[in-house]
Amino acid sequence: MAREFNRTDRVAEQLQRELAQIIQMEIKDPRVGMVTVSGIDISRDLYYVTAYVTFLGIPEDKKSIDSAVDVLNQAVGFIRSLVGKRMQMRVVPEIKFAFDQSIARGSELSALIKKARDKDGNTQEDSE
Repeated sequence: MAREFNRTDRVAEQLQRELAQIIQMEIKDPRVGMVTVSGIDISRDLYYVTAYVTFLGIPEDKKSIDSAVDVLNQAVGFIRSLVGKRMQMRVVPEIKFAFDQSIARGSELSALIKKARDKDGNTQEDSE
């Protein structure tokens, strides 16, 4: 019987959980706020990881988000050392943090859809 998940997927899942816990418990920088690790892209050889994060408690302008991502990327050595202690891997992957724009984009699209529905509803009421 074939495995349901390959090793890369299992490692990515575990790494996402560990990164979320490490950032929540160990990173005490007020520029970061509350961080959610929303996704992980991991290379097939498990050497490189891009962790996609979203933030709560900071303004949603580009400057604040870039600053928060920079804080995480500057702390990557510390984070990697903690990941190495928690996960039993031969090589701890290189981690790079990036802002996950999918949530912000989704809310923009929802607002556009709502606006179009409202406009369509007003048009139908006018024609009756």
